[in-house]
Amino acid sequence: MVKERVEVLAIIPARGGSKGIPRKNIRDFAGYPLIAYSIQAARTSKYVTRTIVSTDDIEIAEVAKQFGAEVPFLRPAEFADDLSLDLPVFRHALETLQKNEGYKPDLVVQLRPTSPIRPVDLVDSAIEVLLNNPHGDSVRGVVPSGQNPHKMWKFNRGQGLLEGLIQVSGIQEPYNAPRQALPETFWQTGHIDVIKPEIILDKNSMSGDKILPVFIDPDFTVDLDKPSDWAKAEWIVWHSGLKMVTPGNHRRKFPEKIDLIVFDFDGVMTDNRVFVNQEGIESVAANRGDGMGINLLHAAGIRTLVISKEVNPVVQARCQKLKTPFIQGIDDKPTILKKYLDENKINSDNVIFVGNDINDVPCFPVVGCAVAVADSHISAIRQADIVLHNKGGYGAVREICDFVLQVSKNY
Repeated sequence: MVKERVEVLAIIPARGGSKGIPRKNIRDFAGYPLIAYSIQAARTSKYVTRTIVSTDDIEIAEVAKQFGAEVPFLRPAEFADDLSLDLPVFRHALETLQKNEGYKPDLVVQLRPTSPIRPVDLVDSAIEVLLNNPHGDSVRGVVPSGQNPHKMWKFNRGQGLLEGLIQVSGIQEPYNAPRQALPETFWQTGHIDVIKPEIILDKNSMSGDKILPVFIDPDFTVDLDKPSDWAKAEWIVWHSGLKMVTPGNHRRKFPEKIDLIVFDFDGVMTDNRVFVNQEGIESVAANRGDGMGINLLHAAGIRTLVISKEVNPVVQARCQKLKTPFIQGIDDKPTILKKYLDENKINSDNVIFVGNDINDVPCFPVVGCAVAVADSHISAIRQADIVLHNKGGYGAVREICDFVLQVSKNY
């Protein structure tokens, strides 16, 4: 039977001295500081009653507070070096809270910032496992092993021979056996641990002896240890369609069919700079590759449109060359966009809007997919469904054109 009121403390460990990815805990990850994803996972749980960040770093502490976590103490430097283990960090947190506040939680949840892609129900599911199985000491998030350890080897250097790493009762050579005949194995992820405080304080352990599993879809498995992990993980956020915890809006899946792509002009088709000569005549720089991308869209039967706040002959000249309809001098972009879609009988679910600034954001919910160029204003990045790798004027338009032609089912 689940207890009605349980005090559940979420602790997010975030030291400042990361070497593999410097300042990674507050580095921007898909529009938000990395640590914000773990804070949000705790704050949206129906069981977690308190969320704290254990850090030695003042800047991390300030960011954590901005996203709704408490930082009631700073972690001592002795628990924040490269070789620091979880156990002393969690002992310090629990002992400090008890000493300073008389605070004693019933359960402790660990949410590591380096595993930001979490299913929306994971935290509550893990807590419920332990609440419904009071004989357990802890719960650990696991996924099926990517590589079965029964097919792994160790090297006997003295004899120069390989030896099977693990023996299996009843199977003479497990490394030669079919995968289906071998015992099922799992790999622990950094998504979540739920532990009884007495296991940490009395048994001096982060797990105890009776460890219960919470099974996680392996598609959510991400661990950010080195720079190359970052781009791969952001791709999952932008393109996978996974229902994950996010500090902002839930990003929509990319439409299967595209009828229209709407572009802002300045900062999307240009690099947002303007060149003014002595007569006051303005000019901008555009990317020829972007023009080729739009031509390819048209050849595939996908329409394009430019909606621009600016009233400038350069917008007209560029759009006419690209054979793209345009509407200029628009302050209320979403109203004009809705009107255009209605008049042309275009299903908004099959429309993409590509923007870069604050005045583009109101158009995002009007369409089926919102796209921001790489150097967009932070408000656009945080509200977009997809953020491109390229900057405005430097191939961003070509990037989305190529992506649409690759994945859409228009033809």
